[in-house]
Amino acid sequence: MELKNILMGLQGLKAKGNLELDIPNIASDSREIKEGDLFIAVKGFEVDGHDYIENAIKAGAKAILLNEDRAKDFIKIIPENVTIVSAPDTRIAMAKSACNFYDNPSRKVQLIGVTGTKGKTTTTFMIKEILQRQGIKTGLIGTIATYIGDKKLEDSDRTTPDSIKLQSLFAKMVEENCKAVVMEVSSQSLKLHRVDGCDFNIGVFTNFSEDHISEKEHPDMEDYFNSKAKLFKMCPVGFINIDDYNVLRLPKLVPECDLKTYGIDNECDVLAKDITITNSYVDFRVKLNGKNERIKTFIPGRFSVYNSLAAICVAERLGCDTENIKSALEEVRVPGRSELVDNKLDLTIMLDYAHSPESLQSILQAVKAYTRGRVISVFGCGGDRDPRKKTNYG
Repeated sequence: MELKNILMGLQGLKAKGNLELDIPNIASDSREIKEGDLFIAVKGFEVDGHDYIENAIKAGAKAILLNEDRAKDFIKIIPENVTIVSAPDTRIAMAKSACNFYDNPSRKVQLIGVTGTKGKTTTTFMIKEILQRQGIKTGLIGTIATYIGDKKLEDSDRTTPDSIKLQSLFAKMVEENCKAVVMEVSSQSLKLHRVDGCDFNIGVFTNFSEDHISEKEHPDMEDYFNSKAKLFKMCPVGFINIDDYNVLRLPKLVPECDLKTYGIDNECDVLAKDITITNSYVDFRVKLNGKNERIKTFIPGRFSVYNSLAAICVAERLGCDTENIKSALEEVRVPGRSELVDNKLDLTIMLDYAHSPESLQSILQAVKAYTRGRVISVFGCGGDRDPRKKTNYG
């Protein structure tokens, strides 16, 4: 693709050199650069891509996109045959360039974004299972792995990939005839512009509680919430948990988004009633496609009701049949999320990725509510991003 087309629609650019270069690939990692590529220099928390511009040129880069405040440092040392383009913010420029380079693949699918402190992974798996049951080939991008239909492409090293990787995944999903993509959208990805340029159709906000407060993430809860709220400025329709008073701040912040509500304790658009919780499943009654239906899912815990409701909201919006919704929720399994483990001792053993003190407390309270006898918990905590977690868990 010609460089000028990759840069189409970007604001505040300044360029020196040939903009009609044919660019075979774009990358923000100099180790991935090959002959003729565009290297995008991004300043990270630990590594500054501008320090690797010379490496990228040696590897064959024919164009460099850098931050305008660093342009003066390189304008004289970059060879004449290499095009230099400066942008006010290369994170934003990279995201939009990636959309252009991959021909805006998110416009070719129904794109569903799920954000929130807890429940993102389970909700995305539930949505994918329902859509697949409906006959809609669906891609999934999230904390555990990336899937195209039933095929796992790769394990994930972060909840939401960087913008170039994200658009390349979208393009591959379109190429393999996915009609929908459901993805976890982290607060960091919104704050750092990884999803800029994505054409979201539906957004979901599961809940909100303290997490990801650190020097490398969010300075405070307000920044954390406002970052998540950005998703709903990017999509026309959203579904939110009415029982979470923090989430209820959203309608005033994003009046342009048509927000619908789901919940258990308060009147809402999609309300769960007559809830039964056991050590192996939950079931509840909900109005589904105009009729009262009984829903059952083998992911125990009250939070599974909320996740199921969120998935139901999306499924109804996309025209899924009642029986497909019910059967998918009954059969869905999520690795590491209230995952029941078969064993010869006939014990109830559950695996759960409780990544915050609140999540651990929630899962233990849920388990205790339906357990006869002792609850034994074994847990670990890396704490490499938020060291306070080690103290809070202890």
